[in-house]
Amino acid sequence: MLEKNYIAQMIDHTLLKADATKDEIKTLCEEAKQYQFASVCVNPTWVEYAADLLKDTDVKVCTVIGFPLGASTPETKAFETEDAIEKGATEVDMVVNIGDLKGGKLDLVEKDIQAVTSVAKGKALVKVIIETCLLNEDEKRNACEIAKRAGAEFVKTSTGFSTGGATEQDVALMRETVGSQMGVKASGGVRSKEDAEKMIKAGANRIGASSGVKIMNSN
Repeated sequence: MLEKNYIAQMIDHTLLKADATKDEIKTLCEEAKQYQFASVCVNPTWVEYAADLLKDTDVKVCTVIGFPLGASTPETKAFETEDAIEKGATEVDMVVNIGDLKGGKLDLVEKDIQAVTSVAKGKALVKVIIETCLLNEDEKRNACEIAKRAGAEFVKTSTGFSTGGATEQDVALMRETVGSQMGVKASGGVRSKEDAEKMIKAGANRIGASSGVKIMNSN
């Protein structure tokens, strides 16, 4: 059984729902400080506010790029990344172009990721969301290999807004594919300490969860 503070340091405390309010973002940041989570993960519109609330703390500000569909252009994702970094984001979770991935246009997938990594290099960690629930095993491996080649620091299972979330099997496959040089973030459906422990055991070293406080307060 893992210590709770060990798990806390892996949690991206997340609030990405469309109707999130300023008060809810403030609460999210206060909880992240209290439990010493790795980061808060918020939509781009809240980055500047969260960065101000979390200045002089160890809690990072993470945001999402091309979220939740991944279907915006590389140029749009690059601009969105640059803007988020200027406003205080130090981690960006970008959604890969899933249609291109499934269509076998792997060169375009790499270009898409590189548009973000080139802007973020030296300024913010890049996590590539591959949306595992929409992919077969070969596509998952391809996505991980391309993300690694394109200079991303992490691969991430899910947005939490599609047809499924993280599974132990997908996390293990992703870890096997990227090796020890990259991070693996399990996100979507991680709602308990038991869930988090399973994902960590499978190879995750970051957990995306909107249930961070619940995880910390469970037995």
